[in-house]
Amino acid sequence: MNSPECVVHRLGLVPYQQAWELQEALAQEIALGQRPATLLLLEHPHTYTFGRRGQPENLLWDPAERACRGVEVLWVDRGGDVTYHGPGQLVGYPLLPLAAIQYDPDPNQDHSRLPQADYIGYLRKLESTLILALMHLGVASGQVQGLTGVWVQPEALSSCRNCRPEMRQRPAKLAAIGVKVDARGVSRHGFALNVDPDMDYWEGITGCGLQDYPNVSLADLLPAIPSQEQVADAIVAAFGEVFSYQMVEKTFNRGKNENQQ
Repeated sequence: MNSPECVVHRLGLVPYQQAWELQEALAQEIALGQRPATLLLLEHPHTYTFGRRGQPENLLWDPAERACRGVEVLWVDRGGDVTYHGPGQLVGYPLLPLAAIQYDPDPNQDHSRLPQADYIGYLRKLESTLILALMHLGVASGQVQGLTGVWVQPEALSSCRNCRPEMRQRPAKLAAIGVKVDARGVSRHGFALNVDPDMDYWEGITGCGLQDYPNVSLADLLPAIPSQEQVADAIVAAFGEVFSYQMVEKTFNRGKNENQQ
C-alpha cells in the first residue's frame, strides 16, 4: 500500500501574519478534502509570538527597543508561551489531517485541540522528526521530560562557540514547538529550528517562559554551518519517515500553477 502524499512548499522569507493567514486558508482546503497534507517551510522577519499560555511579563524589551530592533509582536492561537522567529531560523508548519474531533457540550472545554493523548503524541512525533533530521546533520539532540521542544544536553555544549560557562549547566533548546489542532482535526503552526539566526533577539523575551534554559543554534554547535536548504532537505526526509508520508516538493504559486513540480 502506497503512503499518502504530503506536499512540501518552500516559501522563503514570509511575514508572520501572511503565513498565519495562509495556514488558515490551506487548512480549510485540507479539511474539505481539496488538498493533501502540506508542509510549509519558511523564515520570518523578526517577530515575537505569544501562544495561548502567553504571559506578558515574558516580553522583556520595551516598545522603543523593539522598534529599534525591528521586532513585531503578535498573539496567536498556538499552544505555549512566547517565542522568537527571525531570519536564519527554519520554521515548519505541518498542515495535517490528524483526526476528526467530537464536540464536547461542556462550554469550559477547549475545542481547538485533539484529545490529550493524540495531541501529545503529535508533539512527540514532531520532536522525533527534528531529532532524526539533526542526527543526519551531525548534531545529537533529544527530548527533555516535562518540556516541549528539541534540546541539546550540557555535555554536548562543550564546543558551543557562544555559550557562556553558566549556559553549559542545563540542556539548551535548539528548536521550539507550538501547535494548534482545530475542531476538524487539522494541525496548524509547528516548529522553529535555530540554524543561524541572530541569537541576541532571545534576550528580548523569556523564551517559552523558561528562565533557566538557554537557546542555541546549529551555528553554535557545528564547525561548518549547514545551509537552509540542507537543513530543509534533512527535515523533509525525516518528516516523511516519522509520519509515513510520501514527500512531494511543489512550487507554491497560489491562484496560478501551484502544482508545478
